[in-house]
Amino acid sequence: MPLRLNPTFRDRLAGADRALAGVWLCSGSPLVAEICAGSGLDWTLVDMEHAPNGLESVLAQLQAVAAYPVTPVVRVPANDAVTIKQVLDLGAQNVLVPMVNSAADAEAAVAAVRYPPRGRRGVGSALGRSARWNRVTAYLADADAHVSLFVQVETADAVAAAGEIASVDGIDGVFVGPSDLAASMGLLGEQTHPDVLTAVHAAFDAVRGAGKPVGVNAFDPAVADAYLREGASFVLVGADVGLLARGCETLAARFVPGPSATGHD
Repeated sequence: MPLRLNPTFRDRLAGADRALAGVWLCSGSPLVAEICAGSGLDWTLVDMEHAPNGLESVLAQLQAVAAYPVTPVVRVPANDAVTIKQVLDLGAQNVLVPMVNSAADAEAAVAAVRYPPRGRRGVGSALGRSARWNRVTAYLADADAHVSLFVQVETADAVAAAGEIASVDGIDGVFVGPSDLAASMGLLGEQTHPDVLTAVHAAFDAVRGAGKPVGVNAFDPAVADAYLREGASFVLVGADVGLLARGCETLAARFVPGPSATGHD
């Protein structure tokens, strides 16, 4: 019997009546990915840029979350056609490309996810999980419908070009990264600096003006709420490793005695 793939993140956003909340998956653990997938959140981001994730761990996490009503997105480490091809062949239907600073960068990402003659994705569907080893009928002909592409705007130059980036055919949405944006503005570690927030809002306006959904990263609930009021369609509100770290610290603060005023226990 022919198999059907899940709706893409593009489709989920188009059909949603609210913003979609997600969590970073940075541990590299399929067990942790499955725990997060069953939490009730809308989407997960498997991170290959700043986390110890390779092709094998990405595959294991995609398989682990497949049984849950959550949409996985994979962030590749760079705008590299070979890596994007490999991640797509693993069965990732939704790809996020970091550090896209221009329309030309966006066009390169689009070419990487599309088969010739419209792109340059290598053809290996018979060998890969993407087409379930040719069990998905007409996968090659319908590949564009099975894949969604999102790009990150996370520098001052990218914010200036956000409207052009979002307008590129094949770009399904833009994700704004306040951390790298702050660094590019000389405000390292100051993601909520007024100038950074102004730049984020400028990117929001440009992307929405191009008719595309815009997302952002915000671990502080108050900041996330503010971005939602500003029109963010999708938000990452936490990370598996961050939740574990803060949870352990809370336990330690509750149950481990601290040093006395004299410096002795």
